[in-house]
Amino acid sequence: MDWTTIKTVITVIYTLNVIGAVITVFREKRDIAATWAWLLVLNFAPLIGFIAYYFFGRKLSRRQLDKIRVQPHAELSAVLAEQQARLPKPDPADTHVQSTVKSMIREFQNTDQSFVTLNNQTAIFTDGTTLFRDMQKEIALAQHNVFVEFYTFYDDQLGNTIRDTLIAKAQEGVTVRVLYDAWGSLGTKGTFFDPLREAGAIVEPFLGIRSRFDFRLNFRNHRKIVAIDGWTGYIGGFNIGDQYVGRSQKFGPWRDTHLKVEGDAVLALQQQFICDWDATVPNHPLDINQTHFPKTVGGLGTTMMQVVTSGPHDDLEQIKLGYLKMINAARETLYIQTPYLIPDDAVLTALRGAIHSGVDVRVMIPHMPDHAFVYRASQYYARGLAQDGAKVYFYEAGFLHAKVVVADGAIASVGSANMDFRSFKLNFEANAFVYDRVVATRLNKRFLADITHSRLVTAADFAHMSRWLRFKQTFSRLISPIL
Repeated sequence: MDWTTIKTVITVIYTLNVIGAVITVFREKRDIAATWAWLLVLNFAPLIGFIAYYFFGRKLSRRQLDKIRVQPHAELSAVLAEQQARLPKPDPADTHVQSTVKSMIREFQNTDQSFVTLNNQTAIFTDGTTLFRDMQKEIALAQHNVFVEFYTFYDDQLGNTIRDTLIAKAQEGVTVRVLYDAWGSLGTKGTFFDPLREAGAIVEPFLGIRSRFDFRLNFRNHRKIVAIDGWTGYIGGFNIGDQYVGRSQKFGPWRDTHLKVEGDAVLALQQQFICDWDATVPNHPLDINQTHFPKTVGGLGTTMMQVVTSGPHDDLEQIKLGYLKMINAARETLYIQTPYLIPDDAVLTALRGAIHSGVDVRVMIPHMPDHAFVYRASQYYARGLAQDGAKVYFYEAGFLHAKVVVADGAIASVGSANMDFRSFKLNFEANAFVYDRVVATRLNKRFLADITHSRLVTAADFAHMSRWLRFKQTFSRLISPIL
C-alpha cells in the first residue's frame, strides 16, 4: 500500500469519526461546556472516546425521565400550613441571615416544592461505625415502615449486617422497601437481596435499571436516605459498605458526614423515597396517607430545615442554586468539604467573588484520588481558588467524602451532592439545608478539627508542583464538564 492510499484511508476514517462525533453529541440536548468537552474527547481519541461516551455520555430515555417527572409531590397540606404559621419572624439583630433564609426557603418551595419544617432534632455523624450502629438500633425499633435508598449497597460485612437487620423487621410485618443504584452497587448480585425478599420486603434497583443491561455511569441515583416510621431519618454522604466504616486498605479511615433527623423533616425524606419508589415500582405504589406515622410528641427540637432534591429530570439544578445562595450570602466565613471540587462557571465565579469580598473561604478536599481525572481536575480548581486567596486543605487522615457547606456559622448544607458538574446536572441527589446556628456551629467546629489532620496547600505550593502534574490538572479540567 503506497503513502497516498494510506493518507486517503486516514482522511476517510478521520472524516467519518468527525461526522460520527457531531451526530453523537448533538442528537441529545446538553449544555455548551459538555458539548465541547465531548467533541474534544471523541475527535482526539476516536476509539477510546466512543467507548467513554458509551459509559459516560448516554442519557436516560425520555420514558425513564418522565417516570420521575410525573410523580406528584405528596400532599402534606396540614403539615405545611402548621409549619408556615410557625415560621419565626425576622430578628432585627440578624437581618442579613434571616433575609437569606427566607429567600432560600422561597426558592426551594418554588423550584423543588420543598416544604420547610421546624420541629426537628439533629445529630451529626462523621464516623461510619457509629452511624450504622445507630441506624440499626432505630430500624430495630420500627413499628410501621422502613424506607432505605442508597447509591451503594455492597455484599460485604456491613451490607450483610444491615440486610439482616431489615430481614428481622420484615419478618415482624413491618413494611420494608429498599432502593439501590445498580451501578453504585456493582458487584452486589441480585441474589444477595433474596433473603430480604423472602422475608416480605421489596427490593429494586432505581428505575428498574440493572447494571448488566445498562452501563451508563451518569444519571445514577446518588441519594443516601433512610426514613423510619415517618419520624426518624438519615441523610448525608455515607453509603452501605465496608469501606465506609474504614475497612478498606486503599482508603483507610473514612471521613464523611451524615445527619440523623427526628421530626417533621423526615416526612420530606419519606416523600422523596415514595416518589422514587413509585417511579421505579409502579405496580407496588406507596401511599403517603398510609405511611405517615409521626409521633405525637411536640417540641422535640427547634431546628429548621428543608430537604432539597435535584436530578437530570429537570434543568433547575436546585441544590446548586442553594449552594449559590449560601456562597453569595456569606459575609464572614464559608467552609466547604467535598471529595470532588469541579465547580461550573456560576459556582466558581461566586466563590471568587466571596474571596475577593473578604470572606474567609476555606475548602477541604482529599489528599488521595479515588478517580484519577476527577482528582486532578479538583486540584486544578483548588489551585485557582488558592491563587485567589482561599485557604485550601488536603485532608490526610484517610479519605474525605463529606459534602458539607457552612456559611457564616448560620446556614449549612449536608447531603449527597458534591461540588461538581456530576452532582449539579447528571445524578439524582438529596441535601438537607439547615437554618440553625447551633447545628452550623457544630459543623464548623468539626471542620476546624479536621484542619488538624490536613495540610494547607498554598498558591506557592501549587506553583512548585511538577510541570507534568500541572499538565494533568489542566488537561483534566478540559474534560471536567463530563467527569
